[in-house]
Amino acid sequence: MPPGAGRHAALHRAAERRRAARPGRADVTDITVTDERLVRRAVKAAALGNAMEWFDFGVYSYLAVVIGDVFFPSGDGVVRLLSSLATFAVAFLVRPLGGLFFGPLGDRVGRKRVLALTMVLMAAGTFAIGLIPSYAVIGFWAPVLLIGFRMLQGFSTGGEYGGASTFIAEYAPDKRRGYYGSFLEFGTLAGYVGAAGLVTVMSTWLGGDGMREWGWRVPFLVAGPLGLVGLYLRLRLEETPAFRKLAEDSASRTRQEAEAPGPREIFRTQWRRLTLCVVLAGAYGITDYMLLSYLPTYLTDRLGYDEAHGIVILIVTMLLLMCVITLVGRLSDRAGRKPLLMAGMGGFVVLSVPAFLLIGQGGVVAVLGGMLLLGLPLVCLLGTMSAALPALFPTRVRYGSLSIGYNVSTSLFGGTTPLITTGLIHATGSDLAPAWYAAGAALVGVAAVACMKETAGRPLEGSPPSVATEEEAEEVAEEMAAARAASV
Repeated sequence: MPPGAGRHAALHRAAERRRAARPGRADVTDITVTDERLVRRAVKAAALGNAMEWFDFGVYSYLAVVIGDVFFPSGDGVVRLLSSLATFAVAFLVRPLGGLFFGPLGDRVGRKRVLALTMVLMAAGTFAIGLIPSYAVIGFWAPVLLIGFRMLQGFSTGGEYGGASTFIAEYAPDKRRGYYGSFLEFGTLAGYVGAAGLVTVMSTWLGGDGMREWGWRVPFLVAGPLGLVGLYLRLRLEETPAFRKLAEDSASRTRQEAEAPGPREIFRTQWRRLTLCVVLAGAYGITDYMLLSYLPTYLTDRLGYDEAHGIVILIVTMLLLMCVITLVGRLSDRAGRKPLLMAGMGGFVVLSVPAFLLIGQGGVVAVLGGMLLLGLPLVCLLGTMSAALPALFPTRVRYGSLSIGYNVSTSLFGGTTPLITTGLIHATGSDLAPAWYAAGAALVGVAAVACMKETAGRPLEGSPPSVATEEEAEEVAEEMAAARAASV
């Protein structure tokens, strides 16, 4: 019996009794009846890990100016900022390597073990950054160590999103996958809010000089205890029902048939879906990082905002998005993934330029209004994408394929967004360059959404139907039996 199957044994025995008592009925033992308590625990552990991931990256992006001063001394402020943002992008360049390593490993040994490992590595890399001496103390080795630990962060993160979204998708009932999946991005926003809040408090308390002297270290050091909490929650989880079912089926196959495919086979057999994943995630990543990572730097660098004031406005925006994101996830279960994704991509095409024009007015109300104009389409993507992307791939290769596709895309497009937009502004002299970049990416995203299949309310490919109650399992079984009878 696969690990963790014991808690579901009673459900299987009940299904067997129903089938024996009512011969001729459809077989409900092939339908997964979820345990809501276990689903909620899985969602909590996955979302916390995602929150910690984006807490780490949020801290770095919000402290980009300070980190540029500490690790990249130069007489030119633009050079310092670009050096700091380039180091931010370095972590994303190694993310595909993490996806290539952790993704197929998760398909081979299980989702739970790999997610625990990525949590440890991510926390260790972030904590270590907080301990690095400044350039003034150890010179050249300071930026070298910073880049090294940023690469460790990126490598571990390569297995995080693909695993966490797969974990939630495989635990959730088919008709509520959007709702539960939205909590993963709720964790994203919570991580950003936590990072922004802590940076703001520290900046207000210590001022610019205090932050450059030692205050910047505190947010990174917080990752240590957060990582231990996340590791504890993940180690208490059971493996997903879909993976357990796959393991049971693999027991009757030959070793070669049962073994999870490696990266080469994934590229060979899944290249069309990988391409769609890369395009979807690329458009999503550019728009996401534009608002959540780059805008605080934009407000400081271009509009002369105090660092703390710009972040406070973003915190308010993110808190408002957190209030509605699970509603968007629930709506995607009812209306479908494609309409919500199309609304999000189309919203960025239409609203990006007006939003940046409004932000450029400089007043607090105008800046907040501009951010909300960007936040409205973004929350449509945030609340839907975590359920849509895992459904692109079959269970046998889901973790590996999603990790590879998502991280290649995030490496090329998402993580480079702050660096590219800063470079575009200085190359063109236009403060609207970020808006046109986001709108162009979203336009490509519209085409990608048009090409994808609707997956809301449907079983994941390669997995049996997943339902919330035994009664629903009987209804689904009857529907399946009727469909089979009609096709004969």
